[in-house]
Amino acid sequence: MQETGNSQIIKRPRITLRISRNSLSFAVVDTTIEEQVIFEPYTSKSGISMAANLRDAFKTSDLLARDYQRAQVLLDTPVLMIPVEEFDEQAKEALYHHSFPGKENDLVLQSILPDLNAVAVFSINKDLKLVIEDHFADVRFVPVMQPVWSYMHQRSFTGIHRKLYGYFHDDQLDIFSFDKNRFKFCNSFEVSHGHDAVYFLLYVWKQMNFDAEKDELYLSGNILEKDWMTETLKRYVQKAFVISASAEFNRAPITQIKGLPLDLITLFIKGR
Repeated sequence: MQETGNSQIIKRPRITLRISRNSLSFAVVDTTIEEQVIFEPYTSKSGISMAANLRDAFKTSDLLARDYQRAQVLLDTPVLMIPVEEFDEQAKEALYHHSFPGKENDLVLQSILPDLNAVAVFSINKDLKLVIEDHFADVRFVPVMQPVWSYMHQRSFTGIHRKLYGYFHDDQLDIFSFDKNRFKFCNSFEVSHGHDAVYFLLYVWKQMNFDAEKDELYLSGNILEKDWMTETLKRYVQKAFVISASAEFNRAPITQIKGLPLDLITLFIKGR
């Protein structure tokens, strides 16, 4: 919805939907409140699809009841990262389904990461996409990790030593590293407790031939067994750190919103 009186274009804000396998939440910018963002987690029901949960949410959610016409959707689904020079749109579906069996009935989408010279290929359930597009005239779909990749990539240019990042979210650990304007490593692992996470982090650290004394390891997000994990990692990696959203973003009020994940914080502060 937009108005053009006096050559002024006023657009309605774009609501953000964050959708993972087991959780659903909504957020929108609101400059009238101190935090600048309204965040509304939705308690999804087990035993029914996320599409069905979203249909129910449209009946009960305060934010969704505001009738936004524009939306951006952060999807937590497996991502296939392809160098931009090797990307072939005609082949993306075959490559994705070969890489992630069991996703054959999903629609395959893409998001270009120009600063990283890569294309993120990901998927969405057909029914879920239909529910979303039935309610919004203008929709953007991106992987839930995209704001985190973009921000940490810019962050990686500080200092002279190599950096490995681990981001915890939705019972997963995304591990990634950069070499100038490209991914050096990017993969996602399911983790249920800290021991799993330590194993994967140290395995990738060794695989990438990082230096235990000079190179740096950064953990962020909903870190499992944080104190134990950082203490354990520091036995093997001298420079292991935890990124606090509050400290990272100068105690911005948005970082005080309970339950707001780092990917959404980064999205609203730094963009995609």
